[in-house]
Amino acid sequence: MEEKTIVDQLGALAQPHRLRIFRALVVVGQSGLTPGTLADSLGLAAATLSFHLKELTRSALVTQTRDGRNLIYRADFDQMNALITYLSANCCEGPTCP
Repeated sequence: MEEKTIVDQLGALAQPHRLRIFRALVVVGQSGLTPGTLADSLGLAAATLSFHLKELTRSALVTQTRDGRNLIYRADFDQMNALITYLSANCCEGPTCP
């Protein structure tokens, strides 16, 4: 992964609302969630949620698809795993962490 991508993704997760949104999407897995469901479950205003989803999508940690009239947001597990792998491989000056 490119360093810019890593920095963008870590920056996107370095905000409490975005971290909560991402965690909620990871928990539900590939079924994803609509913005309305996310807003209700996290107690966020629609405009606030939209702002944070845009940042998570821009960082490639979250994908957005349309299902009829609904938008569905999902965690991008490939990107998440690549980020974790990068951090694990580079956290101890190169050797894999115990």
